[in-house]
Order: sequence, then structure tokens, then C-alpha cells
Amino acid sequence: MRPLSLWQPPRIAGLLTDIDDTLTTDGAITPDALAALADLKAAGLHVIPITGRPVGWSEPFALAWPVDAIVAENGACALLPGDLQKIRLQGSPAKREQLSKIYQQDTATRTANYARMQQVLADIEARVPGARRATDSPGRECDIAIDHSEFTQLPQAAIDACVAIMQAAGMNATVSSIHINGWFGAHDKLEGARWIVRALLGRDLDAEIDQWVYVGDSTNDQRMFEHFPHSVGVANIARFVPQLQHLPRYVTRGERGAGFAELARALLTTSR
Repeated sequence: MRPLSLWQPPRIAGLLTDIDDTLTTDGAITPDALAALADLKAAGLHVIPITGRPVGWSEPFALAWPVDAIVAENGACALLPGDLQKIRLQGSPAKREQLSKIYQQDTATRTANYARMQQVLADIEARVPGARRATDSPGRECDIAIDHSEFTQLPQAAIDACVAIMQAAGMNATVSSIHINGWFGAHDKLEGARWIVRALLGRDLDAEIDQWVYVGDSTNDQRMFEHFPHSVGVANIARFVPQLQHLPRYVTRGERGAGFAELARALLTTSR
């Protein structure tokens, strides 16, 4: 990872960002990070958070934050402020008090997967000492989550055991800075990014990948780090470096929201 100060990006079309411990600090978005979102949007950049958090948890932020959309549950669903058809026609939402919710899987698939996931979740809680479902679980529709660092501290061996149970059940499993997430389906953060850019903007992310930036902080971001030539880690990624096979190209000096604001300043300097 090279210091962000050495980054010389071309003109950027948009930014995709993790939320927890990338945009947020101690569970809340800080004024500098929120102002950075607004400044990026005012400069004409597309801004899309992609998170492992549930769709229910994400709804108020999709309405309140100056973003194009929020992709939740590791690419499974997306929340768009405004009506999707009007967004496509007008290029921007007319009203932020309305949300459109779209999914990668159909209703029948989601219903069947949800029942299977609840069985896996109960199995993990029964078999792994200290494992407890995340407090935001009631808002989840397409995945399950075990808390390892938000309100419960799990040792690495327990985290590994949770991942193993999910994978043995045929689920995808990934570890964020706070949760262990598991789901059925081929989607992940990268597929979610491709999907939302196509659905919302009518554009091919891979065809213009050098015009987009991704910023994150943990192991569930590493496929994004691998894929994006302009990938950035906020400084607190140092915690996960020993577990990462693919590192971001650049790293900020600041941690969490301060690191995100640092990245925004670098982008805005370039876009002028």
C-alpha cells in the first residue's frame, strides 16, 4: 500500500465506499465524512455506499445522506432515494422522502433462502461459544450476521468456526470490521457494484473501471481492492492486513471517517 499522497488519479466518475469504520467512526458518521459526501455529490461524482449492513438499517441513511443509492447486505439489495424510473429518466431523484428497493434475487428465492439461513444462524449460536446474532438482525432480509466486534468480542478461533459452519451449509461467508456475514447466492460487493451501476446509471462498471474508486477497511473489501485499479484503504485497515491476500493500492493517513474525508479532498482536487 502506498500513501494516498502519492496517488495521481485520472478524472473520476464515481466513488463506491464501505460504511462501517470507513464512512463511520464509533458507529456514527462524523461531520467531516458527511460533508465529504455532500462535496463529492456537489462536484458531480456518483457516490454509492456498499455495505454488509441490513436493508432495514440502511433505509434512514439512504434518505438522509447525499448519495445515489446504498447497496446493502453485501450486494443483495439496493435502496434508491426516489422513484427508480424517474431517476433513470431525469438522472437524479426528485424526492428524497421516497425510497425504491430493488433486489438481485426474486421473492421466492429470497423466502426459501431466508428459512435456510435462520437454521444456520441457530446452529452457529448453539455450537460456537459466545457467538450471537448481530443486533441489526431484525432488519436483514437476504443474509445473516454474527457480531464479532460491535457489541461482542469474539476470538479469531470463534470467528473462523462461524465462517466454517456457514461455508459447510453452502453459504458465502465474509468478515467485516464488526460482523461475520453469510448468505446464499452468487452476489457479493463487487457483483452488487456492477449491478447497481447498470441498474441505476445504465453503465458498464467493468468497461469504465479506471474511472471509479473503491474505499474500504477490512477483509470483506478485498475482492474490491483486487478489482479496482483505484482502491484505497482507510488507515485502520492495518488491523486486517495480516489476513488480506489483496491489499488496496493506497492508504490514507486518517482512520475511519477522517480517512474518508482525506480521500474526498484528494478526489476533489483532481476533479477541479
